[in-house]
Amino acid sequence: MDYSREDEKLIDEAWHDLAASCSKICKGEDDWNFIKRAFFLAKEAHQGVRRRSGEPYLLHPIAVAKIVIEEIGLGVKSVVAALLHDVVEDTEYTVEDIERIFGQKIASMVDGLTKMSGVFNADTSAQAEYFRKVLLTLSHDVRVILIKIADRLHNMRTLGYMPKDKQIKITGETIHLFAPLAYRLGLYPIKSELEDLCMKYRFPNEYAEIQQKIEETEPERQQYINKFCAPIHAILKQNNIDYELSARVKSVYSIWSKMQRKQIPFEEIYDLFAIRIVFKPLPFPSEKTQCWQIYSSITDIYTPKPDRLRDWISMPKANGYEALHSTVMGNDGIWVEVQIRTQRMEEIADHGFAAHWKYKQATQSEDAFDNWLGKIRDALSGSTENAVEFLDNFKLSLYTSEITVFTPKGEQRKLPFGATALDFAYDIHTKIGNKAIGAKINHKIEPVTKQINSGDQIEIITADNASPKPEWIDIVVTTKAKQAIASYLKREREDNISHGLSIFEEKLAQFNITLSGSVLRKVMRAYGCKYKDELYSKIGAGIISLDNIEKIIKSSSASKILKFWKLWRDSGNEQDPEEAATIETDSSTEDDKFTIASCCNPLPGDSVVGFKDPMTGRIIVHKSTCNELNRLASLFGKNIIKDQIRWSQHKAVSYLSTIEIRGIDRMGLLLEISRIVSEDFSINIREVSIRSHDGIFEGNLSIYVQDADSLNALMDKFRRIKGIESVKRDVEHKE
Repeated sequence: MDYSREDEKLIDEAWHDLAASCSKICKGEDDWNFIKRAFFLAKEAHQGVRRRSGEPYLLHPIAVAKIVIEEIGLGVKSVVAALLHDVVEDTEYTVEDIERIFGQKIASMVDGLTKMSGVFNADTSAQAEYFRKVLLTLSHDVRVILIKIADRLHNMRTLGYMPKDKQIKITGETIHLFAPLAYRLGLYPIKSELEDLCMKYRFPNEYAEIQQKIEETEPERQQYINKFCAPIHAILKQNNIDYELSARVKSVYSIWSKMQRKQIPFEEIYDLFAIRIVFKPLPFPSEKTQCWQIYSSITDIYTPKPDRLRDWISMPKANGYEALHSTVMGNDGIWVEVQIRTQRMEEIADHGFAAHWKYKQATQSEDAFDNWLGKIRDALSGSTENAVEFLDNFKLSLYTSEITVFTPKGEQRKLPFGATALDFAYDIHTKIGNKAIGAKINHKIEPVTKQINSGDQIEIITADNASPKPEWIDIVVTTKAKQAIASYLKREREDNISHGLSIFEEKLAQFNITLSGSVLRKVMRAYGCKYKDELYSKIGAGIISLDNIEKIIKSSSASKILKFWKLWRDSGNEQDPEEAATIETDSSTEDDKFTIASCCNPLPGDSVVGFKDPMTGRIIVHKSTCNELNRLASLFGKNIIKDQIRWSQHKAVSYLSTIEIRGIDRMGLLLEISRIVSEDFSINIREVSIRSHDGIFEGNLSIYVQDADSLNALMDKFRRIKGIESVKRDVEHKE
């Protein structure tokens, strides 16, 4: 099918737009011809193909190529690979064809961008296998990842044409993997846009509401910014500094995340914006010194908050980010963040790896980014896990917060926030981690599981007869440590599974219970195991004792009140939703179909999404805001069930939920809380835990409620109690 005249016009406009961008990177006629050859091959290969929007498919690779130039800052080879990135996957061209026409390097890049096909293991996600292949290209060419991020960014910008179930799958992948990856590669603007687009399609009402409030408060905010910046302008000009000053408003997703995390309304978000100073440094003194001089000038005007000073100039982030961040007390008692950076630092902050690489070539220096990339390459090349485990562990390497610790000889080591002495031991060497029994942290003996802090000096104590323990896998946070422990335990795992199954069957025989699917699911749920092999392995390793197994098996399942609209597709025909079967679950049927996710504890009235477990076939019901749901959507997108899950309204069943309360302590406060729960709402209390110190009280209240509305009404009543500062839900399962 040939292109229509209208198609040709759209393609011609997009191509000329891209050509204008290419003029920045082409150094001669050879470069320009190289790009043109890629364009014409892509045009011929995608002839007549259209996107869901109805426009010619060729517009997509052209758009990706432009993002590669304008928003990431890559060169000619990357543009060629971007133009060809879907050719092998979607057309009759092969990798060998690409190599013959464009050379081995371009063929290798296109191959890395091509989705995997063929047969996958039954217990492995095809999506995870695809991502694994893309990520493995980090071992030889980071540009493939950058082009893939550009591809994802354009797909997200046009996501509105996709059906809802595909939107959940794609946004789940994006928020779980691509946004953190963009952050880690220093692409801050792209990371923020990906997050905002995910929210726009997953939570459109909340997105629109926050966007509207940002726009409504713009005049008042701008007035404050002008007043705050006036003395800063004056002092910078007085010091003859060549600078640009701007105010950046937080992204919608960032604001929403803070509202969710702290469970506060928009009006209580006080750090909506930050002031950024980007200056052209003088040849002398150093950039670092000049940044501190500007900081000193600003703190002569406004009082700084000492615990909010972030010095990423002395020790840049692992993704190359450099800047000096300070929070100062502005007018009317409002805290304002001020960011100070040079033009070079600004370019690295906007274009990440590409800008970093340009400046690195100029200095030929090894830096934190190279060290991080080296660790990732080691982890990727040495991985023996299945694709899902691989992705979960790789996600850990995208940590956003870091600490710096020291060896006994003063060598610096960067680790993620929350790392333990055990992570440090494995970071030094796998053998040291495997033999670790304790640590000296700042010359004081501590357990090897002790969390470490920035600035700590650590010495690991080892013993020849020591070995990794199964529980370590849940204590360490770094990819290297998790992989090393898993590798060590793998040899024991098969024996543990066999031994655990034997113990399990013997225990069931003691009570004349036959092993069945429903029995196994009850026990797995009771002991927090997702898969039966995990259960058997923990039994065989002695982690699970089965002391209360009779009680677990003979206890009746709690009723869940879900209604499931199931839309079967037979022979390509979709059944009318009005004719779909309604399944009303009770204590006998729920056990075979639904499980309420323990990670987010949804209540009737909450927006929920179902996930069909590929191992058990059960439908696990998550809150739509659940982080674990994003992980599952990124790995098993086809198993997500969105519009077919509804809460039924006809049963009165109680659900356990936990509320965290914090405020100013006073006489009779606990009595008032109890009276509201018992008398005003007639709710049963399972457990109360209240702690008071220095006039402040903090407490957890575990109660049985019927739905989200009754819980929210109770929380609103708590908030009206004198002295109550904050009331939060489900504190044991933070999202």
